[in-house]
Amino acid sequence: VEVVVVVILAVLVVVLVIVEVLVVVVVVVLVDILVVVVEVVSVVVVVVVVLVLVVVEVAVVMVLVVLVIVLVLVEVLAVVVVVEVVDIVVVVVVAVVVVVVVVVV
Repeated sequence: VEVVVVVILAVLVVVLVIVEVLVVVVVVVLVDILVVVVEVVSVVVVVVVVLVLVVVEVAVVMVLVVLVIVLVLVEVLAVVVVVEVVDIVVVVVVAVVVVVVVVVV
Protein backbone atom coordinates (compact mmCIF):
# COMPACT_ATOMS: atom_id res chain seq x y z
CA VAL A 1 0.00 0.00 0.00
CA GLU A 2 2.83 2.38 0.85
CA VAL A 3 4.52 1.62 -2.44
CA VAL A 4 1.32 2.39 -4.34
CA VAL A 5 0.94 5.69 -2.46
CA VAL A 6 4.58 6.60 -3.13
CA VAL A 7 4.19 5.75 -6.82
CA ILE A 8 0.99 7.80 -7.05
CA LEU A 9 2.66 10.72 -5.30
CA ALA A 10 5.70 10.45 -7.60
CA VAL A 11 3.43 10.42 -10.65
CA LEU A 12 1.57 13.44 -9.28
CA VAL A 13 4.86 15.28 -8.70
CA VAL A 14 6.03 14.49 -12.22
CA VAL A 15 2.67 15.61 -13.66
CA LEU A 16 2.77 18.82 -11.62
CA VAL A 17 6.34 19.55 -12.76
CA ILE A 18 5.34 18.93 -16.39
CA VAL A 19 2.28 21.19 -15.99
CA GLU A 20 4.42 23.87 -14.36
CA VAL A 21 6.97 23.71 -17.19
CA LEU A 22 4.18 23.88 -19.75
CA VAL A 23 2.64 26.89 -17.98
CA VAL A 24 6.02 28.65 -17.91
CA VAL A 25 6.54 27.89 -21.61
CA VAL A 26 3.06 29.16 -22.49
CA VAL A 27 3.58 32.33 -20.43
CA VAL A 28 6.97 32.95 -22.05
CA VAL A 29 5.48 32.43 -25.51
CA LEU A 30 2.56 34.73 -24.72
CA VAL A 31 4.93 37.41 -23.40
CA ASP A 32 7.05 37.07 -26.54
CA ILE A 33 3.95 37.42 -28.70
CA LEU A 34 2.87 40.47 -26.67
CA VAL A 35 6.32 42.04 -27.06
CA VAL A 36 6.23 41.47 -30.83
CA VAL A 37 2.72 42.95 -31.05
CA VAL A 38 3.79 46.00 -29.04
CA GLU A 39 6.86 46.46 -31.26
CA VAL A 40 4.77 46.17 -34.43
CA VAL A 41 2.19 48.62 -33.10
CA SER A 42 4.90 51.07 -32.09
CA VAL A 43 6.49 50.82 -35.55
CA VAL A 44 3.11 51.37 -37.20
CA VAL A 45 2.44 54.39 -34.95
CA VAL A 46 5.85 55.87 -35.79
CA VAL A 47 5.27 55.32 -39.52
CA VAL A 48 1.82 56.92 -39.33
CA VAL A 49 3.16 59.91 -37.39
CA VAL A 50 5.99 60.35 -39.90
CA LEU A 51 3.55 60.14 -42.82
CA VAL A 52 1.24 62.68 -41.19
CA LEU A 53 4.17 65.03 -40.61
CA VAL A 54 5.30 64.63 -44.22
CA VAL A 55 1.77 65.34 -45.48
CA VAL A 56 1.52 68.41 -43.22
CA GLU A 57 4.93 69.62 -44.37
CA VAL A 58 3.97 69.18 -48.03
CA ALA A 59 0.70 71.02 -47.41
CA VAL A 60 2.53 73.90 -45.72
CA VAL A 61 5.00 74.11 -48.59
CA MET A 62 2.14 74.11 -51.11
CA VAL A 63 0.37 76.90 -49.20
CA LEU A 64 3.58 78.93 -49.12
CA VAL A 65 4.10 78.39 -52.87
CA VAL A 66 0.54 79.53 -53.56
CA LEU A 67 1.06 82.60 -51.36
CA VAL A 68 4.26 83.48 -53.20
CA ILE A 69 2.51 83.12 -56.57
CA VAL A 70 -0.39 85.30 -55.38
CA LEU A 71 1.97 87.96 -54.04
CA VAL A 72 3.91 88.01 -57.32
CA LEU A 73 0.67 88.35 -59.28
CA VAL A 74 -0.51 91.18 -57.00
CA GLU A 75 2.83 92.94 -57.40
CA VAL A 76 2.68 92.61 -61.20
CA LEU A 77 -0.91 93.89 -61.26
CA ALA A 78 0.05 96.82 -59.02
CA VAL A 79 2.92 97.76 -61.36
CA VAL A 80 0.60 97.53 -64.38
CA VAL A 81 -2.03 99.70 -62.68
CA VAL A 82 0.57 102.30 -61.66
CA VAL A 83 1.99 102.42 -65.20
CA GLU A 84 -1.50 102.82 -66.67
CA VAL A 85 -2.37 105.62 -64.19
CA VAL A 86 0.90 107.42 -64.99
CA ASP A 87 0.15 107.08 -68.71
CA ILE A 88 -3.32 108.57 -68.21
CA VAL A 89 -1.92 111.44 -66.12
CA VAL A 90 0.72 112.18 -68.78
CA VAL A 91 -1.92 112.20 -71.52
CA VAL A 92 -4.16 114.52 -69.50
CA VAL A 93 -1.28 116.89 -68.69
CA VAL A 94 -0.19 117.00 -72.34
CA ALA A 95 -3.78 117.65 -73.44
CA VAL A 96 -4.17 120.47 -70.89
CA VAL A 97 -0.87 122.02 -72.00
CA VAL A 98 -1.90 121.82 -75.66
CA VAL A 99 -5.29 123.39 -74.88
CA VAL A 100 -3.68 126.16 -72.87
CA VAL A 101 -1.13 126.85 -75.62
CA VAL A 102 -3.85 126.90 -78.28
CA VAL A 103 -6.03 129.22 -76.17
CA VAL A 104 -3.14 131.55 -75.36
CA VAL A 105 -1.95 131.69 -78.96
